[in-house]
Amino acid sequence: MIFLKKLLKGEKRTVAQTISVVENEGDTKILENIFKYTGKAYHIGITGPPGAGKSTLVNAIAKQLLEKNKKIGIIAVDPTSPFSGGALLGDRVRMTDLALKENVFIRSMASRGSLGGLAQKTKDVALVLDASGMDYILIETIGVGQVELDIAQVCDTTVVALVPESGDSIQAMKAGLLEIADVIVVNKGDREGCDSLIMELKFALDLRQQKAGWHYPIVKTIATEGVGIEELVATIQSHKEYLKRSGRFEKDRKEKLKLHIHELIEEKIKSHLKEFVIKDDELEKIINRVYERKLNPYHIADEITNKIFKVREDV
Repeated sequence: MIFLKKLLKGEKRTVAQTISVVENEGDTKILENIFKYTGKAYHIGITGPPGAGKSTLVNAIAKQLLEKNKKIGIIAVDPTSPFSGGALLGDRVRMTDLALKENVFIRSMASRGSLGGLAQKTKDVALVLDASGMDYILIETIGVGQVELDIAQVCDTTVVALVPESGDSIQAMKAGLLEIADVIVVNKGDREGCDSLIMELKFALDLRQQKAGWHYPIVKTIATEGVGIEELVATIQSHKEYLKRSGRFEKDRKEKLKLHIHELIEEKIKSHLKEFVIKDDELEKIINRVYERKLNPYHIADEITNKIFKVREDV
């Protein structure tokens, strides 16, 4: 295929077109064809509460990696427009200085209602960028707080960004964000309360550090000025080396592949489900009986499920 050759060479127009097809048409044939060319890119997730400066951090990290002659793919997951269904902030609004760089490809994606902070298609888009020859893929989530946990199922290194404002320290103590972090960044480090937040984080991480082979680092940055970014990139690199040295890299990636296969199976089942669901008029009668407590929803669910598998067996 001509498009495949162009994609593997990293031709930006072809990469953009391929992502559009994958996102909008759900064409899995493309993904099947490119899969054997993937697995080489390193995935870095940037997550955290709104206002933590995640976009600025992504921008700064990408610049550092570019100085090392690396090819960078950036996926920015934005809130969904209630009108168009598209990403509210658009493709290159926040990273205009990077967009024209030859070794950078930026794609904004709408969250499309995903509660995990990532669009369902994020993994597929990352796969396309991987096949196009990217060394690193940076994925930035929408910034909705404690529900942004599925980024850990996509990325090799998860960076959680916090800021010294009141509330962030409490946010950090909750189960969730802190538990998925491989690296913690306290951004806007020139603000009051920064050192206090770092102390609280160190205290919160003490028990976790005793149970794992990786020392969870806390990096102070001022991303707008580039302060601490070199240290942050070096820390991410250290985590990458730790994963490969300890054998966790292969183990984690296999676990993520297992989760992805489960998700794909669930999607296939959902897509075929409508063929077997009772027609609306019949369903209305059943709902009335359930409402009157003459039937229960658990029985109905079992009945439909059994019907699906019986049809499959007959086929």
